[in-house]
Amino acid sequence: MTEVIVHIYDVTNSGSDKTNNTILHINKIFKDGIGLGGIFHSAVQVYGEDEWSFGFCEQGTGVFSCPSGKNPMYTYRECIVLGQTSFSIFKVNQILRELSREWPGSSYDLLSKNCNHFCDEFCERLGVPKLPGWVNRFANAGDTAMEVAGNTAIRFRQAKTEIVSASKVAYRFLAGVANNATGSSESTGNSNRGTPRFQATWFKNLITTGAKPSSSSEIENQDVDGDRQPQQQGAGQPLRHNSQPWHDM
Repeated sequence: MTEVIVHIYDVTNSGSDKTNNTILHINKIFKDGIGLGGIFHSAVQVYGEDEWSFGFCEQGTGVFSCPSGKNPMYTYRECIVLGQTSFSIFKVNQILRELSREWPGSSYDLLSKNCNHFCDEFCERLGVPKLPGWVNRFANAGDTAMEVAGNTAIRFRQAKTEIVSASKVAYRFLAGVANNATGSSESTGNSNRGTPRFQATWFKNLITTGAKPSSSSEIENQDVDGDRQPQQQGAGQPLRHNSQPWHDM
């Protein structure tokens, strides 16, 4: 049995002191003040002195390691003991090799597949509890908001299609009624305004000119750079120290 520890950092790698200080202030208010959450980086330590996490890179795996609690890209906050795993170091190495194949750096996404999601999955495979909810709450909330917005846009487009289709059916019905009424004797003056033929023409003009639904604005997906990290060492020695990661978010 060995302890599984998660190390938590404030994400302060923006390159701007003003932005970094803002993030620290946000984390202080929303995490330390009301316990809601914040903007954090996490990494898991199990066996040895290294911690394991996930970040963006253009090629290869996004899984990387560095000395526990000493990632130079962020501001260290705290560590939390999540529990103990019964797996041997050999089994843990095997799990890390599997994760290295399943988590390429190019698949990184700030809201749906970030370092905290990786740590959750790593902990699940180790048989210990996942990260506390506050660690990744902001990303989860953002991902949910994007999903809801996307579903709303899809439903709007479906509704628009159904309205147009219903309008076309109604027009064809009125046109058919007008064709059946061609033998009518009413053919002069304003009396035509009440006939089915006039109604069909009016309805056709309505749906082709004045009744087109306005198009909705497209929802743009923000392509936000995520955790950046260095090239991983060989998969054969997953518990040895790697070069330092690039940057998060």
